[in-house]
Amino acid sequence: MGQSSNTPGVTKELCSWIYGLSLNDIPEEVRTRAKYLILDGICCALVGAHLPWVEKAARAVFSIEPPGDCMVWGYDKKLGALPAALLNSTEIQSFELDDWHTLAPLHSNSIILPALLAAAGQKRAKTSSSFDGTSLLLSTIIGYEVGPRVGLCLYGGHMLTRGWHSGTVFGHAASAAAVSKLLGLQQDAIEDALGMACTQACGLMSAQFGSDVKRMQHGFPARNGLFAALLAETGYIGIKNVFEEPYGGFLSTFGQSGKEPPYLVDELTKALGQTWQSDDIRVKSYASMAGTHCTVDTIAALQQKHADKLADLQNITSIKIEMSEAAMKHGGWTATRPLSATGAQMSCAYVAAVQLVDRRVSPQEFRHELLDRDVIWDLIDKTECCHTPELGEKYEQRVTVTLKDGEAITETLQAPHDVDPGLTNEEILQKFRTFTDGIMAPERRDRIEKIVLDLETMDDVSILENLLAAPTRSPIDVFWWLRKTIGMFASGAGMRVIDFSVHSIDLPSPNIYSLIHDI
Repeated sequence: MGQSSNTPGVTKELCSWIYGLSLNDIPEEVRTRAKYLILDGICCALVGAHLPWVEKAARAVFSIEPPGDCMVWGYDKKLGALPAALLNSTEIQSFELDDWHTLAPLHSNSIILPALLAAAGQKRAKTSSSFDGTSLLLSTIIGYEVGPRVGLCLYGGHMLTRGWHSGTVFGHAASAAAVSKLLGLQQDAIEDALGMACTQACGLMSAQFGSDVKRMQHGFPARNGLFAALLAETGYIGIKNVFEEPYGGFLSTFGQSGKEPPYLVDELTKALGQTWQSDDIRVKSYASMAGTHCTVDTIAALQQKHADKLADLQNITSIKIEMSEAAMKHGGWTATRPLSATGAQMSCAYVAAVQLVDRRVSPQEFRHELLDRDVIWDLIDKTECCHTPELGEKYEQRVTVTLKDGEAITETLQAPHDVDPGLTNEEILQKFRTFTDGIMAPERRDRIEKIVLDLETMDDVSILENLLAAPTRSPIDVFWWLRKTIGMFASGAGMRVIDFSVHSIDLPSPNIYSLIHDI
């Protein structure tokens, strides 16, 4: 028999905290970091809006769903709240450039931002009500808190080793909690929303092996959590005590993992309001799955230390990449030719070859015509990925390259640079400026930046939505021109930025947007 709906426990404690939290309760540094994280999520969406697989998804959804009240970013079209949230999430997750949580893997922005802005768009159309930037910021921070806490209850990355797409399991509650706060739901209704969101949670990690749906899977919790909160707003009753319910509850069901104890219920509310999960949200430097980033940095370190030995790739006879169990199952699988961009970005062997050949792992390297290069597949055929228990459970990797003369050169790193120490706020801003340059007019880009970084002063989030809705250009073509332009003008005066591969580059002073269209 289930628990009484009035039984106190972690679910109600979490809902009480969500209901009572105000922006003044949140430290200034947490609020500031959240704004930069939001900016990165928007960057990823704008970059992703017109990638081929996102356009394919958009065509399908536009053909299925009637027009609605909510913006689809980069398309200047509107859909209903649920399909708009799904597509906008797909944009953020479209190129493996988005944020992730280091301890409880999920991509928070792709779950939270699409749901919140779709909820705001629907409410504005139905009731003429509006939401300000303060409400958006507060609700987003709540989403940043809830998703990772759910994941920590289930041993974080261990869900990946079991074959679950962890973010789609952890993320439903995050979306529901964030939207519930935005809508101003009472505590009981927040609990209903969480209960209805959690019963929809799922996600299979086999999606990583080349499917289009890998790009869309975080859109399911964005959509479903939004749906749950909208239902709860009408008085629809969800599962009570959904996290700690012993029979069929969220943790008791997803916690059947062989761990002891099966789940860690106290992690849901431990140090609420004192320890902030956004401290462990990281922003990506490379256009590939987070578990491949230590591979990139380790290969790059070898290239720097042994430039002469690795100048001729034919001198390599074998490559061994050692990693943790979670990284092995997520990125150490055997890649077979041909491979889609999705599969390539999820493969440590493929990404290692890209770094060796191109000396960077940017969106450009995953253009369709570059995926089947002989030089890449020759290196992949020489690569072995393996689980080495002594390397621990997280990001540490060791790469050993053996040369024709029998010499083996080795490098071990505990974590990639975008995990430890992680990108600073300034580096996130530089990423936004670099990756969005050329896909929209600079005036629009600058206005988005200013609005997000000064979010508390925005009276109506529709201002931001309208800026996101306008069409954008294909980023893959733009990045080709960016590289060409940088090569042509790098000798000119410019500012120092992170190029999000290995080394810094000098961006030219002339406006990239203008140069692209003048060439």
